[in-house]
Amino acid sequence: MRVRRWMRWLAFILPVFTIAAGNTLIYPLHQADKDPQLPYVLDVLRLAIRESGVDYRLVPSKEKMVQSREIADLSAGRGNIDILWTMTSPEREQALLPIRVPIDRGLIGWRVGLVQQQRRELFDHVGTLADLAGFAAGQMHDWPDTTILRGNGLKVETTDQYESLFKMLSAGRFDYFPRSIIEVSDEWASHRRLELAIEPHLLIRYPTAFYFFVSRNRPDLAQALERGLQTAARDGQLKALFYRYVAGVLKALDVNHRTVIELKNPLLPPGTPFDHAEYWYRVGE
Repeated sequence: MRVRRWMRWLAFILPVFTIAAGNTLIYPLHQADKDPQLPYVLDVLRLAIRESGVDYRLVPSKEKMVQSREIADLSAGRGNIDILWTMTSPEREQALLPIRVPIDRGLIGWRVGLVQQQRRELFDHVGTLADLAGFAAGQMHDWPDTTILRGNGLKVETTDQYESLFKMLSAGRFDYFPRSIIEVSDEWASHRRLELAIEPHLLIRYPTAFYFFVSRNRPDLAQALERGLQTAARDGQLKALFYRYVAGVLKALDVNHRTVIELKNPLLPPGTPFDHAEYWYRVGE
């Protein structure tokens, strides 16, 4: 009799635990000593969850991962992560389900350079792509930016270790490390010991988007988060959250008065939602 009662009790509570486990959302810890994107991205993710109408509990991954491992892990469904965020490309949109609401409002493709402190004036006389081609950039080997920069005729040195890029720059292994305007200030601040500086003259810009991606086996999760992000974009919550983090940075970097070098993006997927004006940052808004 006791066994039957225990079995009935177990049958009653198991669905509860199954639902709770199914609503856990594991996100990746990146390789950076201090990930400058994480606080903002998690706030966007919480906003998307709240507006989706589905309750997901956020949990960090047990190990730090480089971007290529995150994508491979999520694509293979190994269960170590349920979601990631990265710049889009056709390859990534084929391997994973993109949630096509750019959480960065397009600013992942707006780049300024970290340079050595003693070379802060490096780009004072650079005004064209041909001028910039005389300098070497540093990038991770698995970032789409590497292909974009090289596709525009720029020289790029690569590594498979994110933190190594700052040390390589400090040692003069390349001339500049182009970083998005939403991450460069935090990255500079967390690497001051290396005597780096934010180059004040140039803005490198190419069209792209920074999305959440989930497994192709989780269309339910993709639909829920897309629903939440679309709602937040329409009613202005996403834009307000963006400015809470980025307004001071835009002003400090003097984005509106920099010389702009436009690059083409050979990796831009055709489904990029440029027809949704509310998704993108515009100078002067």
